[in-house]
Amino acid sequence: MHAFPLRPAALAILACAFISAVSVLTAATPRPNVVLLMGDDHGWDETGYNGHPHLKTPVLDEMARTGLRLDRFYSGGASCSPTRATVMTGRHHHRSGTFAPGWSLRPEEITVAQLLRSAGYATAHFGKWHLGAVKAASPVNPGALGFDTWLSHDNFYELDPHFSRDGGPPVQFKGESSEIVVAEALRFIADAQRRTKPFFVVIWFGSPHEPYQALPADLALYDNLPASFGTKQVRLTSNETGRNTTRLQRDVLRERFAEITAMDRAIGQLRTQLGATGLRDNTLLWYCGDNGTPTEAVATVPFRGQKGTIYEGGIRVPGVIEWPAKIPRPRTSDVTTVTTDMLPTLCELAGQPLPRRPLDGVSLRPLLDGVMTERPRPLAFWDGPIARHPGAKPYLDPELQKGTTPLAKLGPDGTATRNFQNFQHAAIRPQDFNGERAIIDGRFKFVADAAGAGSRELFDLRADPAEKNNLLAAQPEVAQRLERQLRDWQQSVLQSLTGADYR
Repeated sequence: MHAFPLRPAALAILACAFISAVSVLTAATPRPNVVLLMGDDHGWDETGYNGHPHLKTPVLDEMARTGLRLDRFYSGGASCSPTRATVMTGRHHHRSGTFAPGWSLRPEEITVAQLLRSAGYATAHFGKWHLGAVKAASPVNPGALGFDTWLSHDNFYELDPHFSRDGGPPVQFKGESSEIVVAEALRFIADAQRRTKPFFVVIWFGSPHEPYQALPADLALYDNLPASFGTKQVRLTSNETGRNTTRLQRDVLRERFAEITAMDRAIGQLRTQLGATGLRDNTLLWYCGDNGTPTEAVATVPFRGQKGTIYEGGIRVPGVIEWPAKIPRPRTSDVTTVTTDMLPTLCELAGQPLPRRPLDGVSLRPLLDGVMTERPRPLAFWDGPIARHPGAKPYLDPELQKGTTPLAKLGPDGTATRNFQNFQHAAIRPQDFNGERAIIDGRFKFVADAAGAGSRELFDLRADPAEKNNLLAAQPEVAQRLERQLRDWQQSVLQSLTGADYR
């Protein structure tokens, strides 16, 4: 049950690949352990392997050099909560009403954690959740949505973070935050290994989201950024007040780069321990960012836009997969891939049937096997909250949506926690189709309302990845076809939003 039909040629390729993959998987390779890793606000250009002139990311660089480097990988949303919803459900975030940061999932959604737990995996979540409150009473905490155990934060976190373990009261952990969550994950993995259980672990880092904090040794790596680099003033959160301040961008980037390097080091600690315990060969590590570079950090982004937009700068992110048992030699792929692909891919690898409801992702098993050369159907994006119906009721009791874990950045009401929301959406209205949206099919990307209400743009991403040349007048038939496909897909998404998939 999908929003876009598969092309006939793609159906034949995928059918052959599925038969081949299943036979290879069952005959030669046991089901893999899985670790999903996600940086918070980590943009496409902010890795050494993508050519950043200053950043030091030796571990991600090695993963890209030895594994499967996804050069055209996208976040399913243009900001954090939406993208995390796409990872968990394999569906566009509007289907579950997770419109923007601070909008929760719905308890009726079927998650990849639930599916893999049903397949016999031990499941755990560590770090940023941001899909609802992590407390025990929440019906959308990690445990309610499929994780056996969790050490999680409602939102982002810095040095010496506070986490809730299995829904309990927040407890402060001293140290570098990325290293803390990796150490906790390794303890869980060791326990799963003792029990001879395959494991599914999600580690969602708090880095490099602002406000920035880093250890002195990591900051020292970036003491000598060029004087010509980052010379403008930018706005971000003050660690001292929790409210907005203005600072020199070079100083801000020094702290941001130090956070990224610390996160990279923690990933290295994970890989090293997996190797020492004999688990690395058959463990699939999948790293990505959750959206493009935020405004205050834009300095070397080669694309148009930034976090919060559906131009490439807002949704194209680093993506790399490492699985030595199945990817013994390095490969680079320019196939269009996205976070919604994680659920169908992992379900196929685990031999678990897909949920019987509309999904927006596709299985990348053929890509892992080296037989997928193009995405079998279009990929669509849609950003921004849909207006609440007059009198619409909250989807969940607001008390259950209140967060508990503190963070440095104060909310609009002055509190140091984050609360969540989600609303009933009973019917589809014409205005519900509005908002920034885009669709990619092959080399072409059609974009609506991103340059202002009523705007229409068409780009050839292969020739023009920076989206500078609008081809709408030169290729009107392509634009019209893509706009029709986008509208039909939106209809499917809105139908899901009404709750139709849960009945």
